[in-house]
Amino acid sequence: MLSYIIRRIIMAIPLLIGISILSFGIIHLAPGDPTALMMDPNIKPEDMEAYKEKYGLNDPPHIQYLKWVGNMVQGDFGQSLIRQGTDVSFLITERLPNTLFLMLVATFLALIISIPFGILSARKPYTLTDYSVTFTSFLGLATPNFWFGLVLIMFLSVQLGWFPTGGIATLNEPFSLWDRIHHLILPAIVLATADMAMLTRYTRTSMLEVLKQDYIRTARAKGFKERKVVYKHGLRNGLIPIITIFGLLLPSFFAGTVIVEKIFNWPGIGLLFIDAAFQRDYPVIMAITIIAAVLTVVGNLIADILYAVFDPRIEY
Repeated sequence: MLSYIIRRIIMAIPLLIGISILSFGIIHLAPGDPTALMMDPNIKPEDMEAYKEKYGLNDPPHIQYLKWVGNMVQGDFGQSLIRQGTDVSFLITERLPNTLFLMLVATFLALIISIPFGILSARKPYTLTDYSVTFTSFLGLATPNFWFGLVLIMFLSVQLGWFPTGGIATLNEPFSLWDRIHHLILPAIVLATADMAMLTRYTRTSMLEVLKQDYIRTARAKGFKERKVVYKHGLRNGLIPIITIFGLLLPSFFAGTVIVEKIFNWPGIGLLFIDAAFQRDYPVIMAITIIAAVLTVVGNLIADILYAVFDPRIEY
């Protein structure tokens, strides 16, 4: 197992290099210039050139890339072009806890809702219950996050006033756990919806296959209660695909936060990424892109490891 993990990490290095080159190239090919967005239009040309020289914007793209890689390897993501004098690492570490908290709650919601409903649907196949769960799952998969979030804000926040329209806490109010939870509910629901629907479908399909196995029929023939047959004998094998998919949810949730955080003005990495993209803040964009790429690689690695742990038949 250790040798497999080491091989996967080594294989991930050229992949990450390729992603960084492609991302760097696309960012620099995009129209717009960060100096045009942050500088006074009446600024002297020599001051503009001095700024570009300071941040290396006059260097050829390949030189800029090599300098960025050299600094990144040392743990230095550079300084923000828009927020002058602010390290990108500081911006990310300041926002990262908010994003991780949102991802954690959304993951918890997705798991505690999707797995029971998937099992329920598999226990009663081709019934009204099964059709209702299936319809709801497909509806969740087909509903865009941004649209669902706006609908919830319109009805639950604006019209009914049950939840705040955005933010992480009430302005000018002392810290309150309930206030944080109150602001968290809608973003977490929106972020969890698509993955909740997907996990429900996977759970149903997996449990349907398991409940047809010979050892399940044997357990029923021995007179065990149906609940014990399903949850003790069938659930362990039925959840193997779900457990492996869990590792792949890391990049999925991280990508989902970009839209959700913008809609709900949640001060996390996703909102920082969108603001940086509009302002052409290259160092911030590249840092977050690399973090997302690393999460994708780590998520796939976790999925493979979990598959081997829960299914002894797998050998590496």
